[in-house]
Parts: sequence; C-alpha cells; structure tokens
Amino acid sequence: MDTVPLISNNVSAKHSAGLSALRLTVRITPLPFLNFTLSRIIKRITYKRPLIFKRLQGHHHKIFVISITNLGLHLTLQPNPSSPQLSAHRKIESTAHDAKISGSLLTLLGMVDGQYDGDALFFSRDLQLSGDTEAVVCLRNALDDLDGSIIEDAAACFGPLGFGLLDIARHIGKIHDNSQTT
Repeated sequence: MDTVPLISNNVSAKHSAGLSALRLTVRITPLPFLNFTLSRIIKRITYKRPLIFKRLQGHHHKIFVISITNLGLHLTLQPNPSSPQLSAHRKIESTAHDAKISGSLLTLLGMVDGQYDGDALFFSRDLQLSGDTEAVVCLRNALDDLDGSIIEDAAACFGPLGFGLLDIARHIGKIHDNSQTT
C-alpha cells in the first residue's frame, strides 16, 4: 500500500521538474520571440476560425489579460476581428485591461482544450476572474462553441514539433489529474 504515495510523489517530482524547466524557458526567452510566436498563432486562429469573432460581438475592443500564474507570464488578448492582438508580458500591473483570467498553465490549457469545465474551475477557485465578467463569459462561450481544438490550431503553426509539445502538455495534464485523485 505504500507504493501509491511513492508513485504520486514521483509524478509530483516529475511534474515540478517539468514546470521548473518550462518556467526557466519562459523567463529566458526574449519577449519579442514570444510575441512573434503569439502573433503567428492568433493569425492562424483568425484565418481558420473567423466565426469566433461573431460570438464576441460587442467585446471586440476589450482587452483580456490571461495570467498564467505558475509561469509568471501574462498574455493580453484584444479580439478585434480586423486586427486581433495577442502578446506576452512579464509584468501586467501597468497594462490597462477590461477583464482578467488567472490560472495555472494546465488549468488554462485544459479549459481552452475543452478538457475542463470553466464553471467548475471557477467555483473550485482553480480559475480566478476579475473585471468585466460578461466579456469573460462571452469569450468562454465562444471557445466552447468551437468544433475541434483551438490548442491544436496553435500547435499546427509549428508542425510536428508543435503537436509533440501539445502531446507532452496533455500527458502532463493527465498525470497531474491522476495524482490529484489519488
């Protein structure tokens, strides 16, 4: 019976090591490179899924901050259909925004990937919201109504490497979920 905690601790140690490596990678990657990457992703999503903006009617001018709490990285999204913007920031205090969504990387990826329910994440406090909650709900509904995965669209920007990284992230997410239930 002692093997369950050992497995859980081992999984936890691997998860922590992976997260530490990712945190270091994010910290040393120059923001212009991250922003180039995010610009490429938002352009692909805009091209592949133009209807997402119809669901955001009335919120196109809003600025959403997505804070990835365990990476110390903040993304700003302005979903203007003619010129959507997605950019990375290390500090967000001075950036004007209408709504803020905060959560761990796995929580945010799982929600956007359709693996986790946004309402359940909010009520369990794994996801924090502030500001214009109507805009956040509209964004969440727009993502929920998509066929397929917007995360897979993002991974496709980088070919086999992107899909390989996505598989790793999903695997880590499953391991994390299993370790939380044991």
